[in-house]
Amino acid sequence: MTAPVQPRGRIRSFGFAVVGLGAFTLTASSSAPSPLYPVYQQMWGFSAAMLTVVFAVYVLALLAALVTVGSLSDHVGRRPVIVTALLLLAASMVVFIASPGVGWLIVARILQGLAVGAATSALAAAVIEMQPNRHIGPLINTAAPSLGLALGAAGAGVLVQFAPFPAVLSYAVVGVLAVVLAVALIFVPETSPSVGFPSRRDALRSLVPSASVPREVRGRYQVILPSLMSAWALGGLYMSLGPSIVDSVFGIDNRLAAGLAIGTLFTAGTVAATTTARRDPHRIVILGAVLLATGLAAVITALLTGWVAVYYAGTAVAGFGWGSTFVAAMGVVGSLGRPHERGRIFATTFVVCYFAFSVPAMAAGVAAGSFGLMSTAVGYGVVVAVLALVAGVGVLVRKPKPDSAGMREVPVPARS
Repeated sequence: MTAPVQPRGRIRSFGFAVVGLGAFTLTASSSAPSPLYPVYQQMWGFSAAMLTVVFAVYVLALLAALVTVGSLSDHVGRRPVIVTALLLLAASMVVFIASPGVGWLIVARILQGLAVGAATSALAAAVIEMQPNRHIGPLINTAAPSLGLALGAAGAGVLVQFAPFPAVLSYAVVGVLAVVLAVALIFVPETSPSVGFPSRRDALRSLVPSASVPREVRGRYQVILPSLMSAWALGGLYMSLGPSIVDSVFGIDNRLAAGLAIGTLFTAGTVAATTTARRDPHRIVILGAVLLATGLAAVITALLTGWVAVYYAGTAVAGFGWGSTFVAAMGVVGSLGRPHERGRIFATTFVVCYFAFSVPAMAAGVAAGSFGLMSTAVGYGVVVAVLALVAGVGVLVRKPKPDSAGMREVPVPARS
């Protein structure tokens, strides 16, 4: 095992900022195309079912990367995995810009999914290893994705609605930022234990798709996972069909309004993550389940009545529940296992989360063709609300809490 360099002072602060911004950039890139989907549909004439295919291939590619190379950074180090993924992300942005039709749009989403999947667990682990205290890492692992999803969608919506070259600017911004961060990482010391591979056969075996967590943490892990699933299932609905709901159900043909629906959900999630990060995680997960279900009740009411203001208000409440659930659950997950197991644990966690994010959304896209968009969205909302409440009850009964000993394994630098 190669001992990692434990950076201190300004170097550690710089590294923490870089990996945190990297997590933000990845998720901002994933929501940036969403406001453009109705534009692409008008330009290229594809159906809502094809739209869910575009959404699905991204998630499938992301999952493929997570289950094959998700724990690679435990062996070769965080830095080479993250740098490679950021450069692949930049390449996907070039394909987005040059896409002449839906086929190349799918290619771009596949490349983007591979990049995000390869870097997700490595960045989450690097944030924990670089954190200046044991509270800030889980907060960043929650706030960076939620803020990235919010600003990626809202920012792209602004550019699409008001700026020239709407199918270029948002991708160009993400691509340039990805390259800058890849260069910055060259100056960040490695923090992973980097256990390496005993042989080439073991290295190849590590690429066989797998998802698991150490046996000793499975009890607490399984209790907290349904809460994460309900939160990510909600995000999947907004990311895939959210813009179409604003357009078709409420009759608002404005790309900024579509982006703001997604932005409202994840901005509220960011606020929730920031304000609840230091509180008892099992109570916060329960609170998040109640808020998520309450917000969805308001959203369903808005869909049935056509009250767009209630839709946005309900989205904000549900988003607060999303963020509360996510930050508390990630606080528990981030404390589990030993340092050289963190990449594997985070990879498994995000595999489950992205399945919850994608599979229900794909099913909703298919159902919308048969039952209509509004009926599908209402049914989806009811199912997710019930799942959130059931998950909250499970946490209330079993009360999983972070492993303080595991958290103390994370080195905290001396002040400089």
